[in-house]
Amino acid sequence: MSSDQQSLRAREYQLQPAPEDRLVALERVIRRFSDAGGLIKRGGRVAEVTPTHYKVRGLSDIARLGDIVEQRGNAGTRRGEIVKISRDEIVVAPFERSADAGIGDAVFRRGPLAVAPHASWRGRTIDALTRAIDGGPPLIRGDDMSAAAATPGAMARQRVGTAFMTGVKVIDIFTPLCFGQRLGVFAGSGVGKSTLLAMLAGADAFDTVVVALIGERGREVREFLEDTIGDSMAKTVAVVATSDESAMMRRRAPDTAMRVAEHFRDQGHRVLLVLDSITRFAHALREVATGTGEPPVARGYPASVFTELPKLLERAGPGAEGKGSITAIISVLVDGDDHNDPVADSVRGILDGHVVLDRMIAEQGRYPPVNPLSSISRLAGKAWSVEQRALVTRLKSMISRFEDTRDIRLLGAYQGGVDAELDIAVRQVPLIYEALTQSPRDRPSVDPFSDLARHLKGKMNAEPGD
Repeated sequence: MSSDQQSLRAREYQLQPAPEDRLVALERVIRRFSDAGGLIKRGGRVAEVTPTHYKVRGLSDIARLGDIVEQRGNAGTRRGEIVKISRDEIVVAPFERSADAGIGDAVFRRGPLAVAPHASWRGRTIDALTRAIDGGPPLIRGDDMSAAAATPGAMARQRVGTAFMTGVKVIDIFTPLCFGQRLGVFAGSGVGKSTLLAMLAGADAFDTVVVALIGERGREVREFLEDTIGDSMAKTVAVVATSDESAMMRRRAPDTAMRVAEHFRDQGHRVLLVLDSITRFAHALREVATGTGEPPVARGYPASVFTELPKLLERAGPGAEGKGSITAIISVLVDGDDHNDPVADSVRGILDGHVVLDRMIAEQGRYPPVNPLSSISRLAGKAWSVEQRALVTRLKSMISRFEDTRDIRLLGAYQGGVDAELDIAVRQVPLIYEALTQSPRDRPSVDPFSDLARHLKGKMNAEPGD
């Protein structure tokens, strides 16, 4: 080899990058591939399509559960969420009403869903993907709310102890609420659940109201927001996923509503979250889980349903010191009026109280049809005074005695003067029921105990003259 050739070879060797430099360059290329906003995008291809899901190959090594993907095909661009990851493929549940995908369509990962609430969202109606659906201007985006970062730890939360008035007499007397409490409204279909929720949503004690309508009939959404919520809509953010939308939209909507509530809670607001209904959320969870092949464990519900319910509900409650609180009113649609079905039983153990709406009471024309004997507030002791606690105990005793002897009285076996306590119950309980009757058009009660006393006194004084 000549001296010129040796010098040329030496220069070429010097120009070659060191091994560590090659690794840095390779890492830079990989990051460029993984960056959703980069010029080079890594994607996969649709390999299998079912009515509710589709499978994608080529993304398994970079996919994460809950990530959003973008599918591009003949029908345009569609979005979905990754719900299962295996070695060779991922399973995607689309946000559209059906899996409008074709074999070979390109699919790109877009990362977690961004929910970025802003103060201007009050008075607006959005869908589960935070898109405005009320015909108003585009939403202003704030800071992204991460569910994991927004939930305070158990020892970091404030203590619950401040009561408030809902304006609904039967609630404020028998199951009073505190800021940061989570209350369930258990009812069968058509009993008056949505009407009671609307009455509770109108409480003046809150700075912001977040209403999540999950699986509702599309015809009723506008009526509920405009007529029932009414003037309170100015401080309300409504998140809507109707019954004809995909399971993923119904599954995502409660999380979106909770993130919006968490945003305002962190701003120091006292937030009321109304979620109607958690049962339809559980149905959406079941539909998505069974589509991925998860086996059912309780009346058709997979185990993941009972894992997701506490994850969502535990995010409500008092915030960290110096922050606001989220008071949650959660409706539970009991299937077949069975109050011990798996979802109702699971939710009842998570919440801080429950109100039971009775179909028999509704058939008697008493609204709201709350059964005071079956309803309980675990924080009532922080709301009642000593005198009020004694009075409520006495009222429940009379109502129980009255209801237990209903069949005997209907048969004509009851005789006055034999049991003094029963005589008092027979005379006063119908008047109590009458005093507790309230419709959405009635003015909210400011002092329910005084209202009850005035009603009973007026009726008892009027009896001798009748």
